[in-house]
Amino acid sequence: MLARMANDAVVGKAPRVIPVRRGGDTDPVRARLAAYTEEVVAAVDDTLVAFLDTETDALAAIDPSAGEFATIARDSVLAGGKRLRPTFAYWGWRGVVGGAEPLPPVLPALAALEVLHAFALTHDDVMDSSATRRGRPTAHVAVAAQHVAAGWRGDSGKFGENVAILVGDLCLVWADRLLAQAVLPPARLLAVRRCYDQMRVETVAGQYLDVLGESDPTNWSVERALQVARYKTASYTVRWPLLFGAGLAGVGADSPLIAAYTRYGQAVGEAFQLCDDLLGVYGDPATTGKPAGDLRTGKPTALLMLARSRADHTQRRALDQIGAGADDREVTRLAEVVAETGAVAQVEQMISDRVAEALDALTAPAIDDTARTALAGLATVATHRRA
Repeated sequence: MLARMANDAVVGKAPRVIPVRRGGDTDPVRARLAAYTEEVVAAVDDTLVAFLDTETDALAAIDPSAGEFATIARDSVLAGGKRLRPTFAYWGWRGVVGGAEPLPPVLPALAALEVLHAFALTHDDVMDSSATRRGRPTAHVAVAAQHVAAGWRGDSGKFGENVAILVGDLCLVWADRLLAQAVLPPARLLAVRRCYDQMRVETVAGQYLDVLGESDPTNWSVERALQVARYKTASYTVRWPLLFGAGLAGVGADSPLIAAYTRYGQAVGEAFQLCDDLLGVYGDPATTGKPAGDLRTGKPTALLMLARSRADHTQRRALDQIGAGADDREVTRLAEVVAETGAVAQVEQMISDRVAEALDALTAPAIDDTARTALAGLATVATHRRA
């Protein structure tokens, strides 16, 4: 499917994708699961709004400007997004407890993952010099524009970056504070916190490897690109949120469920990043909400590393232009070259293999049947998408 998407993008056709099924699904089981997941996302959003409004008001009481700063952070959290991490954490929890346990006690913990995500995105946008995110200006760009409009002294770009870093820092603190509001036995909350901390450590390590790869792309490899995917994306998008959810339910580290979630989460998380690699070259910015700029920056993704390894002499000469400030026409040609090497088809196969691995992991008997069905659907939805 994604290979077709890439080829369609090159020749200017609308990409074909597997539709994400919503409440109008004709399959009653999937329709019910989609509706239930949407209810969970709505509950997470309600929790976020209530928490962030309180936190923003508290900073506004210190100084009106601090309140304005807090509003930037609040908006960064609430500005759209798929809420994948709370959703995976929810089904990780539900996979243990079934349908009997009430949701409100764990909602703050689920919502905290979205605040943590805002921290990571805000810092990532500064490091990548990204102009847009979710179809709107990134925090550092928006703040820089405010600086210019106000006629303040100094470098507006530097001011925007400084404030965005502080926005990310504030989101990191807010995530901790929101997690602490989960109504759990103290020993369980401590165990969940250990899981949460390990997720954050691995995410930072993966981000560092991503930065390192951009600085030294000639010494990068497909395996190192996949290692970045495992730690920067798979770790905190799927695997750890699932384990986090299991921890909220009180599951111990030696449970067979932990092994099943780990296997599933690693596979889906890597497939998610591989899909992002394709979107970074062939995605429509109007749909993804951010530029398809990997061919301009030379970010050494698995897709581009595979293209280089498969390229003939002529293709390699063309691919050497990646990251050299190519214009729109050259970027279109480079996208064609990447597809011609067969790298797109190989990445598509890698995605399919990982989804199959994830579905096989769900055969573990310890998983609640409803959660098993939902996670099977999420494996497809998360890896066959336009954004």
